[in-house]
Order: sequence, then structure tokens, then C-alpha cells
Amino acid sequence: MEISRRSLVKGIASGVPLATILADPVLARAAAAGLESVSLTTEGGRSVSAAIAYPARKKAHAVLLIHEWWGLNDQIKAVAAEFAKDGYVALAVDLFDGKVATTGDEAKALTGSLDPKAAIDTLVSWIAWLKKSPRTNGKVATVGWCFGGGWSLNASLATPVSATVIYYGNVKKSAADLASLKSPVLMHYGLKDKYINTEMVDGFKAAAKAAGKRVTVYAYDANHAFANPTGAAYPYVKAAAELAWKRTLAFLKKYD
Repeated sequence: MEISRRSLVKGIASGVPLATILADPVLARAAAAGLESVSLTTEGGRSVSAAIAYPARKKAHAVLLIHEWWGLNDQIKAVAAEFAKDGYVALAVDLFDGKVATTGDEAKALTGSLDPKAAIDTLVSWIAWLKKSPRTNGKVATVGWCFGGGWSLNASLATPVSATVIYYGNVKKSAADLASLKSPVLMHYGLKDKYINTEMVDGFKAAAKAAGKRVTVYAYDANHAFANPTGAAYPYVKAAAELAWKRTLAFLKKYD
């Protein structure tokens, strides 16, 4: 018998697979609704907001989530809720000031208008906020997807974090660019990706080796955005997405 959508919504906190939640707008919205809105004034004097999910335990490792080029939508908030279920304080930042794209053209416009200095100001300020939060153990990891994958690395270059996770993000960096990196890095990418391709990733690995940095890269038989089950632009690859998620949790666990 087919499980009703209402039953799935009620079961979000008790074992519904993440991919099922992300692929269903109703479930993603329900999961996102459980997050709290928080705000701060950045080191640069700007007012920014984010969405946060707390775990059951009182003190935990924090994870800073950075959205895709679509913006801070229900899917990313739902992933934050999933991290909280796994025991993390999960904060999903908003680099687009509340704007969310629904088409590729809109997303391209949002990323094209982003001020890199403002983005770093936002990320560094939230990382500092998480480190000082009484709900965390002072450790913060960054995790980002696509556009956010590149910014997960950029944030880690701008300020020390405990771990960095990149899902198919721009990693075109030189050894000199990586000099300030303090954290170990885990990267996932698809072998069929024409943008975040093997040439770029191999260059990143070579630069990291030259700079003496700890980088682990996993390649999957998939295209770009293979972990996004919404089917917005690229095919979701269940096996790759589930394996990448397991590897991500195992990687973060090492640095709790």
C-alpha cells in the first residue's frame, strides 16, 4: 500500500530517507519549517540572516551549510534538519539576502550579482558566531553544494574550521591560494561533470599536495548535482548520493 504524504510528513523525524524528503516539496517544506531563523550583524556591519536546526544533545559540533546557486530554499533547510538528526548544530546561511531562484536564468543573475567580499564577511561572521555559541563545542565544519561547494572552500580559506566538505564546487586554486587552509577537505564530484571536471579536480589535488594540505576526493559515475533529487537540471543518482552522504558523515565524525 502506498504511504500517504501526510504519514511521511509525520515520519520526517523518524526515518524517512533524506532523498524522499528533498524530492517532495511538501516534505521538504515540512522539514524546513522546523528550523529557527537567526540573524546577526557581520564584522563588516551588515545585517544577515540564516536558518538553524539544533540536535537533541546540549553541545555539539556545528556544520555551516552553503546553498546551491538557487539560494537558501527548502531543500537546503531540509538537509540542515537532517544534520541535526545526526547530532549536529546545523546552520544554513543565506548569501542571496532572501532571494531564491526557480529558473537557471534567475540563479545565474543571483550568482553574478554576488559581492565576493560581502559573501566572505557573511561566512566568516557566522563561523565566529557558531564557535561562540553555547550550543556548540566550538568546532565548525563547512559543507556546500555546487555554487556553495566553492564557497565552502573559500570560507575555510578565510578562517580556520575543523573540516571542509565540497560537493561538486569550483576548486580552481593554486598552491599559494591554499596556503591559509587549516582543515582537512573532502570533495565529491561526478565524472560526467563538464564544469567541475577531472582536469579541475586533478589540478586541485596537485595544488593541495604542493601546499601540504589534506584532501580526499571521491569521483562518482554521475553528472553535476548528482545529490539533488529535485531533477532541476541534472539526473539524481541514488547510489552516488547515498554513498557521498555516508562518506560525508563519516568524515565529519572524525573531527567532532
